[in-house]
Amino acid sequence: MSENAKISGFIGKKILRLISLLLIVSFVSFMLIQYSPIDPVRAYLGEMAVSAEHKAQLEEYWGVNTPPEEKFLNWAGNLFRGDFGVSLIYRMPVIDVIKERFTASLALMASSWLISGVLGFILGIASGMHKGTLFDRAIKTYCYILTATPTFWLALVFLMIFSVQLGWFPIGLSVPIGVTAENVTFFDRIEHLILPALTLSLLGVAQIAMFTREKLVEVMSSDYILFAKARGEKGLDLVLRHGVRNVALPAITLQFLSFSELFGGTVLVEQVFSYPGIGQATVAAGLRSDVPLLLGIVLVSAVFVFFGNLIADIIYEFIDPRIKQQEATI
Repeated sequence: MSENAKISGFIGKKILRLISLLLIVSFVSFMLIQYSPIDPVRAYLGEMAVSAEHKAQLEEYWGVNTPPEEKFLNWAGNLFRGDFGVSLIYRMPVIDVIKERFTASLALMASSWLISGVLGFILGIASGMHKGTLFDRAIKTYCYILTATPTFWLALVFLMIFSVQLGWFPIGLSVPIGVTAENVTFFDRIEHLILPALTLSLLGVAQIAMFTREKLVEVMSSDYILFAKARGEKGLDLVLRHGVRNVALPAITLQFLSFSELFGGTVLVEQVFSYPGIGQATVAAGLRSDVPLLLGIVLVSAVFVFFGNLIADIIYEFIDPRIKQQEATI
């Protein structure tokens, strides 16, 4: 098979997979929301007392009495035309809410993703180089503890220690309270971003560190490493020349596959730090049964995770030469 035909087949297969994924996710999510026990009108009103006439108007506006099948077809038809609908709690187009909130979350996710990837890779390399030592056991213990640590719990601990007790960082939000948008500086945003990003990145370190360690240990026990040692190569130079090059691409691939965990962790971290991103909007839409907004966020998050997996697949299919060598030997 030619390279062009292989690329065309790969792209076609991924497009079909994305379409089927969005169809299944949208239908299942819509039905789960429809049959949830949350009453959107009651969630919207809270303890507010309103007349029966006003409540009936709200029920009509929310489409409470409309059959779920009809509501899904109406929503899917509008979505096909590029209309995500209007958020019931923000009273603005869903796509505008997602753009505003996702932009704020993107800085948080990108910074934590980079920190966790770099720190996890360095710890994995260091642990693999010193296999069986006290240093190696300490890193593994650290990773095991992080793996078992709930995201929200670590966020609360960091908030209490570094914000409440020590006062090193702001307690929450993404900008200072009482400051207009035009007066918010870049350093103000960075100051509010550091603690949420650090919390989210530390939880992502464990997986990449343990994976990198195991891969490096496997590489360092291979025949060509023994041959390199026989030629006089040793120490850090041996690891950098032969070990790092062979574990870097698999580690990067795994990092892209972690987009789903990254998005899920962002939702919890944003809630603890009151960070106005896509995570806070997701929780608000779920608790107040804002169906258009929640479904829009579900679709955007599905696409976000899909493209992370797509990049990982591209690395395996077209960038990592070892895959091509394996295919040639089959």
